[in-house]
Amino acid sequence: MDLFARIAESEILQQVNAEGINPYFHELQSRQDTEVIMEGKRRIMLGSNNYLGLTVHPQVVEAAKNALDQYGTGCSGSRFLNGTLDMHIQLEKELSAFLGKEEACTFSTGFQSNLGAISAVVGRHDYMICDIENHASIYDGCRLSYGKMLRFKHSDMDDLERKLQQVPEECGALIITDGVFSMSGDICKLPDIVELGKRYGARIMVDDAHGLGVLGRNGRGTADHFGLTDQVDLIMSTFSKSLAALGGFISGDARIINYIRYNSRPFIFSASMPPSNTAAALAALRVIEQDGSYTDRLMELAQYMRARLKEKNIAIRESSTPIIPIYTYDELRTLRVNRRLYEEGVYVNCVLPPATAPGECLLRCSLMATHTHELIDEAVEVIARVLEEF
Repeated sequence: MDLFARIAESEILQQVNAEGINPYFHELQSRQDTEVIMEGKRRIMLGSNNYLGLTVHPQVVEAAKNALDQYGTGCSGSRFLNGTLDMHIQLEKELSAFLGKEEACTFSTGFQSNLGAISAVVGRHDYMICDIENHASIYDGCRLSYGKMLRFKHSDMDDLERKLQQVPEECGALIITDGVFSMSGDICKLPDIVELGKRYGARIMVDDAHGLGVLGRNGRGTADHFGLTDQVDLIMSTFSKSLAALGGFISGDARIINYIRYNSRPFIFSASMPPSNTAAALAALRVIEQDGSYTDRLMELAQYMRARLKEKNIAIRESSTPIIPIYTYDELRTLRVNRRLYEEGVYVNCVLPPATAPGECLLRCSLMATHTHELIDEAVEVIARVLEEF
C-alpha cells in the first residue's frame, strides 16, 4: 500500500477552501503590534500572544540588534557543546531569580521545553497526571517519556484525586497543568492541586506560557499569583509570548534542573537559542521586572473589553485574563464569522475541534498591554455588527 494513499484533504477543508474562509496562514507584512498590515490591509490585532506588547519595545529591539553585532546570527551547535553563550547563562540566572527558583534551563522553543523536561524527569514506572485541556506540547512530552499518562477532567479536582488514587504507592507521580489555559483563558485551581499533590506525594509542574507576564507580581506568573511558588516543583514557560522572542525554559531546584541538562534529548540534540532571541528575552524580562504597570494595564484592558462585549450582549466565556473567548458554537459559522471580521479589519483566532468540544467553537481574542480603549471600542463595534449578520 502506498504510504501517502491515506493523506488527502478532508471534506471540511475542501469546503472551507472552496468558500474562501480558511482562517490560517494569513501573511503578516508589519511588526507584531496592536495594529498590523496583513495581506495589504490594516487590521486590529486581537489574535496575538504578545501580551505586553514588547515585540516593538525600543529596549528589546535594540538588545536584539546589538546581539547580532556582537555574536552573529547563530550558535551553530547545542548548548551541550559549542552553543552556550555567556548571555544564555545570564538569562537563566535572571529568570530563576525573578521566579524565586534556584535554577533555570533554557530551550530553543517553548514546545521543546515541555518535551525536554517531562521526558527527562519521568521514568518508565512513573505517572503523569494531566488536565485534559493541557497544551499539545505537554502531551507530546508525556508520549516521549516512558511513563504512564492519566488525564483528569478540566479543573475537576475530584477527578484529579481519583486519578492520583490509581498511582501505585511505589511509583512516582507528576501532576502537570497549564497555569492559564490557552483557549479558555481560565486559571488552574493551583491551591487545590498543591493540596492534593501533598496528600498523595506527587510533584507538581506548571506550564506558565500564558501566565508569565500576565499574573503575579510584575508578571511572575500563576504560582506567584497564588503565593505558592515554593510549593510548585517545576515552572515552565516560553519566550514567544510576554517575553517577545523565541525559546523557552524550565525552572526549579538546582539538582533537578542540572539533571534535565544532562538527560534531556531535546536539549542535548538541538541547536541553542540564537543570540538575538536570547538578548530580546533578557531585555523583555528586565523591562517587566522594573515596571509592573504592563501587567496592571493588561488586566485593566481585559476587564474593559469584557464589559464592552457584555454591553453588546455577546456571549463570552468568563475568565480574568487577557484571553477572551467569544462563543460561536457551530464550526462553519465560526469560520464564516471569522472571515467577515478579517474583511472588516479585525483579526481574531478560530478555535475549532479538537481544540474545543464539538458545538462549542470559539473566536479567541487576546489583548496586549499596548492596546487602547479606542482600538477596543472599534473592534467591539465590528464584532457586534458581524455577529448580528450571522
